[in-house]
Amino acid sequence: MSSTESLRNDHFLIERMTRALNVTADLLKAGKSIPAPFLEQAIDFTKNFTNVCHHSKEEDTLFPTLEKGGMPKEGGPIARMLFEHEVTKQLAEKMESSAKAYVQTGSADQLVSDIRSYTDHISQHLTKENFRLFAMADMMLKAKAPEVGQELARTEQAKLASMGKTRAHYEQLVEGYDAEMRRQA
Repeated sequence: MSSTESLRNDHFLIERMTRALNVTADLLKAGKSIPAPFLEQAIDFTKNFTNVCHHSKEEDTLFPTLEKGGMPKEGGPIARMLFEHEVTKQLAEKMESSAKAYVQTGSADQLVSDIRSYTDHISQHLTKENFRLFAMADMMLKAKAPEVGQELARTEQAKLASMGKTRAHYEQLVEGYDAEMRRQA
């Protein structure tokens, strides 16, 4: 097991939602209607699973561990990822706002644009983490991989419990959302 296995598993789930969001944008652009409950699920996932749970695992566990191992917090990969996490949060908030406007007005243009901005950003961000940061982390933390994995699991459990959710909830949410978007496509 690598020190970043838990985070990589999160990325697979986030990538699946990102693909489903791109289908959502395609459907909206084609003039199809997406019901509010589906949009609310996507927003819940982006705000709570990605921004709260996953980013907390990185910010509260991985990054401090890397910093203790000698990776600088300022001016290096950690600083860049923290900046991108803030961008991710802002883009998710914009997407939530435009989703609410879409539900009220039926005008999808801004929502399509905001979904595309979010998915483009998150795809680039995950690629950087998967192929750069996580590769460095796995090398730096090889001897500590079991302890890092346990701490990541504790952070995930605490964040999800504070929201009254479970990982299984979000896995099922993504499964259902993805299946519905593919059915409509």
